[in-house]
Amino acid sequence: MDIGTVIGLIFGIICVLGSMVLGGGNPLSLVNVPSMLVVFGGTAGALLMAYPLSRVFSIHKVILNAVFTTPTDPKQIVGDIVGYAETARREGILALENMVDEMRDPFIVRGIKMAVDGTDPELIQTVMDTELEALMERHTVGKKILENVARYAPAFGMIGTLMGLIAMLQNMDDPSKIGPGMAVALITTLYGAMIANIACYPLADKLVARDAEEVLIKTIIIAGVMSIQSGDNPRIVEGKLLTYLPPSDRIAYEDAREAA
Repeated sequence: MDIGTVIGLIFGIICVLGSMVLGGGNPLSLVNVPSMLVVFGGTAGALLMAYPLSRVFSIHKVILNAVFTTPTDPKQIVGDIVGYAETARREGILALENMVDEMRDPFIVRGIKMAVDGTDPELIQTVMDTELEALMERHTVGKKILENVARYAPAFGMIGTLMGLIAMLQNMDDPSKIGPGMAVALITTLYGAMIANIACYPLADKLVARDAEEVLIKTIIIAGVMSIQSGDNPRIVEGKLLTYLPPSDRIAYEDAREAA
């Protein structure tokens, strides 16, 4: 679980509500069912028009992926692949078939199995690259849905505000109702802005970070599998894979290897 995402969401909401309390307002005054209906209902309707039903109903999976996915440590993946390279060098590549159950990532398993089966290197590269591209495409779609929610919600908030202003202007005979009417009209704009800027845009940015992390891991795996398949020396495999890591991670990896 990414505790930072949860803390950030809760902190943002607390700051908004806390500022209202400190200003002498009542947070319960922000609860307005008609405004919620306009913003949440309108946004849901727009999503149903923009995307297939299956994707709309799977949006919770996108959110859970941003919050609960634990990123894989690339240093650990490099260490694992170097270990497989050492086994292949010492006992032959067929020996890796007995290590499949120990492998952490299903992507590694698929690559190693193809290498063990003697699949053509170009085909291995093509298959693994295609799977990586499909992964990136799925991530892009999930991010786009959240970004569209962040676009639709403020728009429906403005629509609700305009509806409230129209209703208010139709009752100008009673000046005592103008202030409360204006407050209710503006709540819909607040709902839309909060949905966009406290939730959807930050979650979309988190998905971008998750995508970069996963693409890095799978790129390292592809390079490692291809290097093992070609029979490279384990030190050469290690050197190739370390180029994907930032200098600080390389130092940490080397320190861990020396300590082991």
